[in-house]
Amino acid sequence: RYDVKGRKYVQTPYKYYFTDIGLRNACLNFRQQELSHLMENVIYNELVIRGYNVDVGLVGIRKGNKRKQTEIDFVCNLGSKRYYIQSALNLDTREKTIQESRPLNHVNDNFKKIIIVRDAPRHWYTESGILVLGIFDFLLNPKSLDL
Repeated sequence: RYDVKGRKYVQTPYKYYFTDIGLRNACLNFRQQELSHLMENVIYNELVIRGYNVDVGLVGIRKGNKRKQTEIDFVCNLGSKRYYIQSALNLDTREKTIQESRPLNHVNDNFKKIIIVRDAPRHWYTESGILVLGIFDFLLNPKSLDL
């Protein structure tokens, strides 16, 4: 995991992604079929295929006198490019949009921030400049992160 604000790697429990989702399902005896986990795994695999170095990001958020660690699903690096990517099944409520945007809004640099969702008829930008991109647009267009 990569501490985005501290710009260093931290020792925390690992997150694992399967190269073959079918083998993952067989290993788990088809018990765990959450679409959000499967979609996140597919996004990870596609980013690796495209040549990105992919890490899970951690962002510390201060709320009053409490500090909370939130996670960015993917911090992707390729040469001088960096993308912060969240994976979400949908952004059907304002609360869900705020939840998925919160970690991205607390990253204090100018690299691109993206939320990939299952059902988006076309890409669009939030009020804070985050690109919302459909999973099919992401998978079918190798340049989709630069829209």
